[in-house]
Amino acid sequence: MVNLSAFPKCWIEDITKGKMTLYKWMEISTELKCDGLEMYFRFLKSHEIEYLKDLRNKAESLGMEIPMMCYSPDFTFPDKDLRKKEVKKQIEMIKVIAELGGKYCRTLSGQFRPEITITEGIKWVVECIESCLPTAEKYGVNLVIENHYKDDFWKNKEFAQNKEIFLSIINRIESPYFGVQYDPSNAIVAGDDPIDLLKILINRVKTMHASDRSISDGNSIEHIQQYNGKIGYPDELIHGVIGEGVIDYDSIFSILSNSKFNGWISIEDGMNGFEEMKKSVIFLKKMIKKYFKSDK
Repeated sequence: MVNLSAFPKCWIEDITKGKMTLYKWMEISTELKCDGLEMYFRFLKSHEIEYLKDLRNKAESLGMEIPMMCYSPDFTFPDKDLRKKEVKKQIEMIKVIAELGGKYCRTLSGQFRPEITITEGIKWVVECIESCLPTAEKYGVNLVIENHYKDDFWKNKEFAQNKEIFLSIINRIESPYFGVQYDPSNAIVAGDDPIDLLKILINRVKTMHASDRSISDGNSIEHIQQYNGKIGYPDELIHGVIGEGVIDYDSIFSILSNSKFNGWISIEDGMNGFEEMKKSVIFLKKMIKKYFKSDK
């Protein structure tokens, strides 16, 4: 069964800074009628068991799960001790999402630091992810690496933004507890065709971030791709309602359906407000009904 989760992109800064409580977002989210809520590690006030149990109970009382943790490790520090610290933090997040009742924890490669080589970076990322997998197996959590553009808090772009580097990493890791979190919008900014990329990754895809973008007047994909990891996302690439932008969701859902995908799809949008997120939910539910006949 394919399930929908929601991520409050429109309020991520407010929740992170405490201007809106996480509990308030959980209550507001019931209007979306989703199956679950994706958690962001910066939302959490504590990793204490009682606090996490309370969050889980709150979600369940509202008829939802917390299936996914959005986390951003940085595995490309040249200093081995710093990489070990990043592994330790990733392992902690695996335990946290397990306590919340979830089965998926995002991982990333890290920053593309100018002083490291591609060969070094790939080796370090693979070693770090493999160091986390025993814990993932122990807690029944899938570690999913996202084809990512850049974390907002990083100075440099994502090390594995380039498709060849991304594939080099995932093809070196064999574990039933490791897979891919596919994001079609990130593929566009990285210079890849989202559909072609999904066809390559489909056998490893366990979760998906759903979003959509349109291009501002007078600009092109080629121009946007020249940003190459600068701070934030290009202003010319406009967030909008899923299904109304440049992403071919019919092709995406056709590929997912043919591969018997049964993971979570998280709505990572709403930058222009909650009403757009509602419209995105309606669109995605129609697509699930269309391509997964037995689903809701």
